[in-house]
Amino acid sequence: MIICPNCQEEIEDNSHYCDQCGQILRYCNRCGRVGVGRRCTSCGGLMLTPEDMQKKGMGNTAYSFSTGTDSNAVPLGEPSLSQPAIQSAGARVGGVSSLTLTNTSLGIYIEAVNGAVIGRKQGPYTQFFQNNMYVSGVHAQFYYKAETGWRIVDKHSSNGTKLNNHPLQPDVEMSLKDGDIIMIANVNLQVSIK
Repeated sequence: MIICPNCQEEIEDNSHYCDQCGQILRYCNRCGRVGVGRRCTSCGGLMLTPEDMQKKGMGNTAYSFSTGTDSNAVPLGEPSLSQPAIQSAGARVGGVSSLTLTNTSLGIYIEAVNGAVIGRKQGPYTQFFQNNMYVSGVHAQFYYKAETGWRIVDKHSSNGTKLNNHPLQPDVEMSLKDGDIIMIANVNLQVSIK
């Protein structure tokens, strides 16, 4: 377990985001300590996100990082570290089918974006979950893969993600199909893929 440098809550080792406050976590490329800023206050190394380390091919002897994505992902726009790119997936773009998630009783209608985070504190859908304390700050993430279609991955959420009432393991992508039911903590969402 590590301590979030922003909210001081205990979170899982090798997390990319704090599941309580949504803070993007940075790790020292030399000693592996978690912190904020550009330089490690302990050894002076560069503070990088796990994605930055992977992109630069930088190893870290203390920690190993995985992003939960692979090279077969079809980008609809790369989310930046500071602000996710939001593009409508309502129409097919380059052969990508649209994914919508709905819960009519709660007034939730979400058009999924490739790479978008779903959570209480981060991602383009926070307005639906910001008052639900059971939903983690960074709860789950959507991906589109050309060979398998839409997928969802739990991001080490506190209260879990379920697909058709089966709990998802953290950082394990699961395929979605039309008619599936996703449960984000205590919120059911109906999947529609067109």
